[in-house]
Amino acid sequence: MKKQHNWLLYAIITMVIWGIWGAFSDQTTLPKTLVYVVWALSMVPCALVALINIRFKWDVRPKAALLSMGVGLLGAGGQLVLFLALDYAPAYLVMPMISVAPIVTVLLSATFLKEKVSRLGVLGIVLAFVALVCFALPDNTDGAVSSWIWIVYASVVFIAWGVQAFVMKLANNNTPDAESVFVYMALSAVVLIPLALLMGKSSGEGVTFPELTKVFFVQILNAVGAFTLVYANRYGKAMVIAPLADACAPVIMCVISLILYSAVPTVPQCIGIVAAISCVLIFSRE
Repeated sequence: MKKQHNWLLYAIITMVIWGIWGAFSDQTTLPKTLVYVVWALSMVPCALVALINIRFKWDVRPKAALLSMGVGLLGAGGQLVLFLALDYAPAYLVMPMISVAPIVTVLLSATFLKEKVSRLGVLGIVLAFVALVCFALPDNTDGAVSSWIWIVYASVVFIAWGVQAFVMKLANNNTPDAESVFVYMALSAVVLIPLALLMGKSSGEGVTFPELTKVFFVQILNAVGAFTLVYANRYGKAMVIAPLADACAPVIMCVISLILYSAVPTVPQCIGIVAAISCVLIFSRE
């Protein structure tokens, strides 16, 4: 694969890994904040691999460190705020609002990074958002809203995750290697562990080591996907990668659910699958 297409390879790896992660991430009884702690710790092995790749010569210049830490804090901080939103409203209301966060990335990248794509690329971005909306549509109406404050929390996550992808591109533009960016991302995730524990509503009683181990191996898939996403942003355009990665991972999740649980995809999901696959094919030519 030619170098100019390396971004697509890394983006596809991210899509597949996040799709597998998403299919198994809900199969735990651990409190959400404890899952965050496990996820943050799962970033550490990947960060060690990153450091080995650059022979522990990570970029410590202030600007590079600030941007890279910003990437991690926006992502990890958004995850913690998401827990607050889910305390007040069901996922079927919260997730659709958050799932289109790449629109923020697209707008910021076009405005400040002057990123441009061909007309075919624009079609690919549109198809990515079609897939996002199709997979975000609720398939049930269970749940209740206890307070409209969830809109505020969900809006914070929406902005944080949209800005994160933009800042990730900036960080890659200001560091000599993608590995340094990821190391700071891992560091910022670990830094927020005490806050996650303070937010927790459970004492952790009844949590078993096998359950923690299982969650760790599931969450490390998320960490690996984040690692390859950094590489994708280094070689590609943020306004393309953000919607592409977020739109296609649900396709993998849907396929896995179909195989393991004999789950039949809904009509919107079928439309989303076609849109996502078309999106990948278009960007393979971009």
